[in-house]
Amino acid sequence: MKEVTRKIPKKDALGLLLGKPVYTDDLSPKDALVVKILRSPHAFAKIKSIDTSKAEKIDGIECVLTYKDLPRIPITRAGQGYPEPSPHDWYILDEYVRYVGDEVAIVAGKDEKVVEKALSEIKVEYEILEPVFDFEKAENHPSVIHPEKETHPMFEIGFDAKKNIAASYEMEIGNVEEELKKCDVIINERFYTQAQAHVAFEPHTAASYIDMHGRLVIISSTQVPFHVRRIIAEAFNIPIKDIRVVKPRIGGGFGGKQAIHGEPFVAAVTLKTGKPAKIVYSRQEVFEATYTRHPMRYDITLGATKDGKLKVIDMKGLSDTGAYGEHALTTFMVAGSKTLPMYNKVDAVRFSGKVVYTNKVPAGAYRGYGAIQGNFALESAIDILAEKLNMDPAEFRKKNMIREGETSPIFKIMGEGREGVDMIVRSCKLNECVEEGMKLINWKEKFPRKKISETKFRGIGMAIAMQGSGIANIDMGSAILKLNDDGSFNLLVGATDLGTGSDTILAQIAAEVLQVPTENIIVYSSDTDLTPFDVGAYASSTTYVSGNAVKRAAEKMKRMIIREGALKLGLDESKVDFDGKYILEKDGSKKVDLKELATVLYYTENQKQLIADASYVGEESPPPFMAGFAEVEVDIETGKVKLINYVAVVDCGVTINPNLARIQVEGGLVQGIGMTLFEDVKYSPSGKLLTNNLMQYKIPSRKDIGNIIVKFVESYEPTGPFGAKSVAEIGIDTPPAAIANAIYNAVGVRITSLPITPEKILSKL
Repeated sequence: MKEVTRKIPKKDALGLLLGKPVYTDDLSPKDALVVKILRSPHAFAKIKSIDTSKAEKIDGIECVLTYKDLPRIPITRAGQGYPEPSPHDWYILDEYVRYVGDEVAIVAGKDEKVVEKALSEIKVEYEILEPVFDFEKAENHPSVIHPEKETHPMFEIGFDAKKNIAASYEMEIGNVEEELKKCDVIINERFYTQAQAHVAFEPHTAASYIDMHGRLVIISSTQVPFHVRRIIAEAFNIPIKDIRVVKPRIGGGFGGKQAIHGEPFVAAVTLKTGKPAKIVYSRQEVFEATYTRHPMRYDITLGATKDGKLKVIDMKGLSDTGAYGEHALTTFMVAGSKTLPMYNKVDAVRFSGKVVYTNKVPAGAYRGYGAIQGNFALESAIDILAEKLNMDPAEFRKKNMIREGETSPIFKIMGEGREGVDMIVRSCKLNECVEEGMKLINWKEKFPRKKISETKFRGIGMAIAMQGSGIANIDMGSAILKLNDDGSFNLLVGATDLGTGSDTILAQIAAEVLQVPTENIIVYSSDTDLTPFDVGAYASSTTYVSGNAVKRAAEKMKRMIIREGALKLGLDESKVDFDGKYILEKDGSKKVDLKELATVLYYTENQKQLIADASYVGEESPPPFMAGFAEVEVDIETGKVKLINYVAVVDCGVTINPNLARIQVEGGLVQGIGMTLFEDVKYSPSGKLLTNNLMQYKIPSRKDIGNIIVKFVESYEPTGPFGAKSVAEIGIDTPPAAIANAIYNAVGVRITSLPITPEKILSKL
């Protein structure tokens, strides 16, 4: 392969490095009104009255909007396939506020100073209601967080607002209770994972204006421009055709921008005033009023025979979706669907639980959503079981884990908010990942621990993981490829590059088919007016789903070029080939170069524009796999954990661009390590988020994460573009369990709640 597997730089790298104005705030209209939000100081309250008269009189203020000024249409902010599996429980503004930071009023003015002054002049009288903070006491709590009758799901998701339940789910294969009776060893453990903040460098930003045709144009740092267009149309009850959403470069998303956040507020101002508007969230607002990862609790029961055969897995969960139910069911189901198939030889498996509302910051999509929570619980429990069986945990996993050519009934039963699809795992090098990881970490010599000094001990631990490649039979990607008159191509995609380098990946796929240099593929993404439909960047879909669409479009373009070249040469198509530069007779000397053909087509003979388009919906979602190994040093005097080495061995199929694949894994690892050891979330007794800035909320720096080793095993996914699977999320899944297992092996302390802090370790020593 010429272009695929090349380590070429990202197409946007130089422009970003030079500081070109490419982000939403850079591109917003210069005369845009500044929009800010008055936010609730109460965790749960009903607005009795709002007096905006003083604010409206301030010179420079253009409008102040409350819930009385806007349509009250329940929507979900979640950018998902339609109909959405999240309850419609959010309003642009509402008479209820459901967490500290919820929106009360929208203020727009000529600059920040006057808008800030106007915010301070709005007088709100609240009826304070009893909040629900403890998600383990939310179900059937006397306070009902969504008492309004309009809130509803689009189909059955186990929603019961009167009981504060956003979603629920249960499935069982085999008979768990009966099979447990046959087991020699049974373990039961409870695990907790915390909320986690995305901390994308670019805060949530949106701008809007009315174009010359009277249409609403929104520029947004979004992962899902087409979903944003649909949701905004629904929220304001205006036709989709009257809205255009433009996605410029994005400074990170990680799932936090897989939803609408500031878009409805600027749209409301522009629709009200006819003037351009923009909103740039402060870092505090990003923490307090966008999304977090869903905190979850899992009770795990495992049963095995004494020869090390895993017979039963039972996972019972409880998830905290905060004030609104975005991604409530899908995130919860993924905790099972992306973990249980790894152990496909069990005789019985059960997954059940509920997602409840609380009066905390809403939870939503975050890289590896659900999978990392489920993985921490299951992979920690696997180590506990292996120890009881007196088995090496790596050997226990190898004995029980899924292999290439096998399947799992979970694939069909559990999708994301719906049923999944039957699937045979055509590419699975998980065993090779484990074997290679054991060599790289030097497992046989180091397991389980080494004493470094009287107070310091080193331990190693491991975990395995799987993800998916898009959502089968739901997520669609499309591509348009256009030949230019110099022989270069424009590739138009709705896929959303949020800093991952997906524009480059997609260009490499097109270039490989056409056998042209990647530099000759000019990518444009994403604009709902100009690029074809794509669900956006989430669920590890872009390389697999959008990549397959690009490959199909390029194959169609190649056939067009051959046909037009044959006409030019006066030959039958079957006797002509295209090598990326020439359209040439297969066994003769006749040829014409691509640039000459394009010039002729556009200026002189048989004139026509060559445009190819294609779409792709996966009929399956091939999982990438990974084995993660952690080596930690624990100080028993302080409880401090030092991560010495982290080894990640990944099967993501063929790496289209090995450098970009590597940084995807490295980035995921760092976020997983942060969730494991550093990122704590604290609220005041009144429900205000205290860890709402980067002084209080600690993400790891390069010095905190030790040595990271990433290696890709040789693998080829037959359904992927040039053998590729996804790689965006798999890196984040293993650190919590692998590090927890390593700490246990080092000092014998089992921590079952994240983050693993020195205080928790010391309290158990």
